[in-house]
Amino acid sequence: MPKAKASSTKETDDASYAIVETSGQQFWLKENRYYDLDRINAKVNDSVTLKEVLLINDGKKTTIGKPYIKGASVELTVLEHRRGPKIIVYKMRPKKKTRRKNGHRQELTRVMVKSITTSTKTAAKPKEASD
Repeated sequence: MPKAKASSTKETDDASYAIVETSGQQFWLKENRYYDLDRINAKVNDSVTLKEVLLINDGKKTTIGKPYIKGASVELTVLEHRRGPKIIVYKMRPKKKTRRKNGHRQELTRVMVKSITTSTKTAAKPKEASD
């Protein structure tokens, strides 16, 4: 029996992405997708710009910052404020009659990535000294 060939499905449109730092965490963001981040102090339908861009891949070239890329930014639109799933923390010490039950729901903001931009400025060439 002949072996079936594995089809390679490369996404050419969604090949560009950025890795940004916000709320002490790093997120892998693609355009036209929504993500849940820690609560951002902005109203619904507001535009938010993230300047702490660590890496950008535009499909052809990857740019890595040291630690951030100068002039790069990611534009976000706030869709809604919500709460994450409830997490139950239960601690018990056996044979001691000590039990502690605690719950937590994280405050989140759902955002849509509008655009990922880099600065297209080129470094100025130094002037040649004339004798």
